[in-house]
Amino acid sequence: MTHVRTSPHYPQSNGKLERWHKSLKSECIRPGTPLSLEDAKRLIQQYVDRYNSVRLHSAIGYVTPNDMLMGRQGEIHAERDRKLEAARQQRQSRRQQAA
Repeated sequence: MTHVRTSPHYPQSNGKLERWHKSLKSECIRPGTPLSLEDAKRLIQQYVDRYNSVRLHSAIGYVTPNDMLMGRQGEIHAERDRKLEAARQQRQSRRQQAA
């Protein structure tokens, strides 16, 4: 890993960090409106926990970063595929019964 310095507020060079700041502001700070430094720290910690363990991320296949880190994305995608196939079969059988 290397440390690279980029221009601040310049999305072309540090877009991922700028996107993180945008998400943090729009999903945590502005709706939560912290009244003190301690309140802000608490809100941000809750948001980071939710961001990493609950919130699905489209860039990594709609799994959480924790699931990706633990290597569970394959299991999650396989389970989704099983559910989709079961739903397709259920719809097909309903159509056949209605016909």
